[in-house]
Amino acid sequence: MAQAPVTEEHDLQIDTSKMSEGKRQALEVTEAAREATWQHPSFVLELFQGRLREDLILPYPLQDPEDARKGDELIAKLSAILEQKVDPDEIDRTGEIPPEAIDALARAGAFGIKIPKEHGGLGLSQTNYSRSAMLVGSYCGNTAALISAHQSIGVPQPLKLFGTEEQKRRFFPRLARGEISAFALTEADVGSDPARMTTRGQPTPDGRHFILNGEKLWCTNGTVANLFVVMAQTPPKVVRGKERPQITAFIVEKDMPGVEVVARCHFMGLKALYNGVIRFKDVKVPRENIILEEGKGLRVALTTLNTGRLTLPAACTGASKACLAMAREFAAERVQWGAPIGKHEAIAHKVAWIAAHTFAQEAIAFYSAALVDRGGADIRLEAAMCKMFCSEVTWRIINETLQIRSGRGYETAQSLRARGEKGVPIERFLRDARINSIFEGSSEIMRLFIAREALDPHVKASGDLLNSRAPLGKRLTSGLRAGLHYAGWYPGLWNPLPRTFQVHRQLAPHLGYASIASRRLARALFHAMGRHQTGLEKRQALLARFVEIGTDLFAMAATCARAEALHSKDPAAHSGVIELADLFSKEARRRIEEGFRAARRNHDRDAYRLAQEVTGGAYRWLEKGAAEVPFK
Repeated sequence: MAQAPVTEEHDLQIDTSKMSEGKRQALEVTEAAREATWQHPSFVLELFQGRLREDLILPYPLQDPEDARKGDELIAKLSAILEQKVDPDEIDRTGEIPPEAIDALARAGAFGIKIPKEHGGLGLSQTNYSRSAMLVGSYCGNTAALISAHQSIGVPQPLKLFGTEEQKRRFFPRLARGEISAFALTEADVGSDPARMTTRGQPTPDGRHFILNGEKLWCTNGTVANLFVVMAQTPPKVVRGKERPQITAFIVEKDMPGVEVVARCHFMGLKALYNGVIRFKDVKVPRENIILEEGKGLRVALTTLNTGRLTLPAACTGASKACLAMAREFAAERVQWGAPIGKHEAIAHKVAWIAAHTFAQEAIAFYSAALVDRGGADIRLEAAMCKMFCSEVTWRIINETLQIRSGRGYETAQSLRARGEKGVPIERFLRDARINSIFEGSSEIMRLFIAREALDPHVKASGDLLNSRAPLGKRLTSGLRAGLHYAGWYPGLWNPLPRTFQVHRQLAPHLGYASIASRRLARALFHAMGRHQTGLEKRQALLARFVEIGTDLFAMAATCARAEALHSKDPAAHSGVIELADLFSKEARRRIEEGFRAARRNHDRDAYRLAQEVTGGAYRWLEKGAAEVPFK
């Protein structure tokens, strides 16, 4: 469906009069950076509006054979490098990726997968990039993080999206050859609140350079990077008589005077993560190193993260696939009480859950990658849901695999090998995977982001109606316009009949259920807006339930669509794919019904009240009995 061209900025229609100045500024900065319209609509956003858009999900976009052939060559090279040059357990032990492994990856083009061929890269698709992340993520989380942080959120992605031709000529060949890059956004007191950023970029008197000062925390690849994307506040501009903070994205080189690696950070897992604190002291950066333009840095960051978030779900899916193999083998080989443990129902259910949810991860990861390859699609919600769903599902899959392997799951791979058993690294997988629901936006932030995007059509439909700062005449006009909109939209949400879908008979009822459930979700969200109005943003537990329902609906639709496509293409090569999608859909439907029940009847207020009492110190008596040793 064709839409208007992208609008770079749009008026804020949210009532900010009762917000703190800091919160108001943060919201206005973020809103100014949002893209307003897209060439292709979002399947997920349509779900939240009560419309399961068959044309956006069926037929499922399987990879074109010619595109797959191009990716096969890289996959073969990466497989050989992983086998010959990468020892994940040794990397975990030493905290270092061997230089020869990095060199081999660079020669294979792993640092320039999506960089165009004319600039020295491989010029491959997002789908092939996802395949690469899936492969590496199934084997070594540290190596996957190195490649992903460089390519997904480091310099290559924003340069590809927003760079000038001159910038691409200067930097792309270096990046494709293996010069590592990093993304510097987070600060010690600033995570998801860009208005509080303290790194500053002040223009020189002649306007040809900016002087950067500040410090960035948790900069992945920062300790080994030659190039950085650095977000900094530049002089504010006045909008409607008020100053609006401006955030600008700069390309900064490591050898520029004043760039300092202050410390390398160390973590529970990913022991070879080259993550650090980077300080910028009077760093002189040429104006031509600005990405997009001055004041558009947050748009650069948000758009980069939208696509960048798709790498992590692919890597998570790879880890889940590896776990599926570990669980399958052990469940078939380990005998207890006269039968393989996979024959016992308690373990069988775990194995089935792992298999069905691994397929669901693959379905949403490749669907979202296909949207990027098509171009012009609004992928904000799909990317956020992919990141949230896959990181959380992978964590459970790894945990269940460890449980299936029992003591052998808790034991390290080195210890297992030392006593003559297979060195199955599920313990390492568990430590490495824990960061995934925090990386690139925590699950909590993802839920809030998705909820905000789901509410956006209602905010736009209401216009000035909910804005107490707007004149009465404007509010009345907006109220009339909103009334006409909802008079046409709302009654359709009560249609009790499921849609019919031309898919396998086992899958059609699930898609029919999803069409009804999407209407229920749209009604529930609309009723919550009417009940809580501007206070809805504080009901984060309620919003999270709506987001989880929407995520399961998205995953169910994508899973059924992919199963239908694979079964139709080659049923022999994808034996049991219908059963995988059927089981996942049954699990998802159970969670969806639980979510609807909890949205109606819950103890959210009791939990919130108790939490405030706990943080206020009322329950310190409960902590007695623990060692009273101060943390230093």
